Amino acid sequence: MYQLRPYQKEAVDSAINHFRKQRHPAVIVLPTGAGKSLVIAELARIAKGRVLVLAHVKELVEQNYSKYVSYDLTAGIYSAGLERKDKTEKVIFGSIQSVARANESFFAGFSLLIIDECHRVSVAEDTQYASVIRMLRNANPQLCILGLTATPYRMGLGWIYQFHVAGMMRTEEDRLFKKCVYELSLASMIEDNYLTQPIKIDSPVACYDFSSLKKSGPNGTFALSDIEGILKDQSRITPVIVENIVAMAEDRRGVMIFTGSVRHAEEILGYLPQESSAMVVGDTASADRDTIIQRFKDRQLKYLVNVSVLTTGFDAPHVDLIAVLRPTESVSLYQQIIGRGLRLSPGKEDCLILDYTGQGHDLFRPEIEEDKPSDEAVIVTVACPQCGYDNQFWGLVDDEGTVVEHFGRKCKGAFEDPHTAEMERCSYFFRSKRCRKCDTENDIAARVCSGCQEVLVDPDKSLREAMSLKDAHVMRPDSMEFNARVDKRGNDYLEIRYYDCDGNHLKEFFYLNNNSDLRAFDYNFLRMHLRLPEAKPDIRCVEDAIECQNHYRLPMFIIARQKKHFWEIREKIFP
Repeated sequence: MYQLRPYQKEAVDSAINHFRKQRHPAVIVLPTGAGKSLVIAELARIAKGRVLVLAHVKELVEQNYSKYVSYDLTAGIYSAGLERKDKTEKVIFGSIQSVARANESFFAGFSLLIIDECHRVSVAEDTQYASVIRMLRNANPQLCILGLTATPYRMGLGWIYQFHVAGMMRTEEDRLFKKCVYELSLASMIEDNYLTQPIKIDSPVACYDFSSLKKSGPNGTFALSDIEGILKDQSRITPVIVENIVAMAEDRRGVMIFTGSVRHAEEILGYLPQESSAMVVGDTASADRDTIIQRFKDRQLKYLVNVSVLTTGFDAPHVDLIAVLRPTESVSLYQQIIGRGLRLSPGKEDCLILDYTGQGHDLFRPEIEEDKPSDEAVIVTVACPQCGYDNQFWGLVDDEGTVVEHFGRKCKGAFEDPHTAEMERCSYFFRSKRCRKCDTENDIAARVCSGCQEVLVDPDKSLREAMSLKDAHVMRPDSMEFNARVDKRGNDYLEIRYYDCDGNHLKEFFYLNNNSDLRAFDYNFLRMHLRLPEAKPDIRCVEDAIECQNHYRLPMFIIARQKKHFWEIREKIFP
C-alpha cells in the first residue's frame, strides 16, 4: 500500500474536514509534480459512496486510473478514447467528453465528484462540465465536488474560486468553486526536495521580440496570426536559438521545446538532430501521438517539440531541459509549461529552463489580477490596518527594498462565519471614491454606487469631456510644489502648485487651522494623493503637510475649469 507524503495527507484531511461541515464545491492547489494522482487515489479509497474522477484528456484519465489500481484497488474507466465504458464500479475514472454523453442511469449513486485540472471548468451553464454536474446533483443533491489544479486561475475569468482558507477573498463574482481548502507553493516543494530545482536562463544567446503582441478576445489570448507574423519576421533568429538548445542539451536526458505554431514547430524540427527528435501537435493522429510520447518516455527520442498539447496531463520525469519559444499569456500557463520538467527522477539534479521569449515571467510569484502599472513595479506585501491581512499588490520600493508606494485598492482579506460558512470580505479601502449622493465608499473602478445605485463619476468620461470643452483645461503634471502662504487676514494656508513640463501651473489651496479644515484636507487631498494610504501621517498644520510631501503621489491628469480670471481644479485622475 502507498504512503502519503505529509502535505498530501494535509490536503486529504483538509478536503474531508471541509465536506464534513458543508457541501460548497472546494479546490486543492498542488504544484505540478506534487502527486495529485495519489491525493485523488486516497480520497477515492476512503469515500463511503461512489466516486467519479473526471479529466479533460485520455492521458490524464489513464494516468489517474493507473496510479489507483497500482495499489491493488479496483476501479473502472469511462472513456471512448480508451475504449472502455465501465459503469458499475465504486470508483470510475472518466473523460468529460464521454461522461457528458452517458445515459441518465450512469449518474446514480455518486457521492463525490473529483475534477482534475479543474481550472478548465467554465462558469457558463452550457458546458459539458455544467451538464455533468447537473445530472449528478439531480441524482444526489448532497454531492461533494472537489477540484484539483496547479494553477487556480483562468484567462478571461481570473481566480476559479472565491475564498481562500488563509483568509482572503479572491473574487466576489460567482464561481462554481467557493473555497480553496489547501494550497502548497512551488517554492516549498522545491525547498523540501519534492521537486527538482529549476535553473532559469533568460535569453541565453538571443530571443524573439514579442513586445508588440496584444491580448485580444474575451479570454485575453494572443492571436495566432500575430504570433506567426512576428516569428516570420524574426525567422533568422530561429536557427541560432535551436543551435543553442542543442549545445545546452549535450549532457541532458530529455528536452521539451514549446513553440508558437505548427509552422514554427516544423521549422524548429528541421534544425534538430533528425534521428532523436519528433513533434506532437493538435492534429497528430492519436496512435502516432501515443507512439511518439512512449518513445520519448523510453528515451529513444531526446527532443520533443510540441504546440500547446503537452502543458497538462503529461508525465515524463526524466525531462531536464525546457525550452520556451512561445509567448505565454499568463503566469499560470508558464507554470504549466515549466512544471513538465520539475518531477524527480533518479540521477536528475536540476532542470534547465531556457526562455527565448523575453517576457520575464516569474515562476515563483503569485498571479496578480491587475496589469503591471509600470516597468519599475514589483509585487509588494501590504498589511491591512483593519483586519491585518497581508495583501499582495503591485508597488514601488526604494534601493533598500522598503515599500514607498503601492497601487492596491481594496483589502483582499475575508472571514468565514464558523456557524453559517458564509464568507464576508474585509471592508477596508486603501483607495476609493465616495458617492456624492450618499457618501458610500466605492472601489475606484466602480461605475454604480454600492449604497444607493447612483451612477458614479467615470474619470475616463470626464477626461474626454474636458478635452472637448473650450473652458476646460487638462494638464499632465510633471511636478508638485508645496508652499506656506498667509491671506489678507493673517491666516496661514497651504498652496499646492502643479507644473507641467513647459512650466505652466495650476494651483489649489487648503486651510489647516481647525478640525473642519483638516477633515476637508483629508477628503480632498490626502485620500487621493497618499502613496501609502494605510500609513496616514499625523497632519495638524501647514508645516506638517509640507514636511510630509514625500508621502504624496502625483496625479496622472488634472482637469480644471475656467472661473472668471483663474483656473479652478475640479478633478484629479490617478493611475
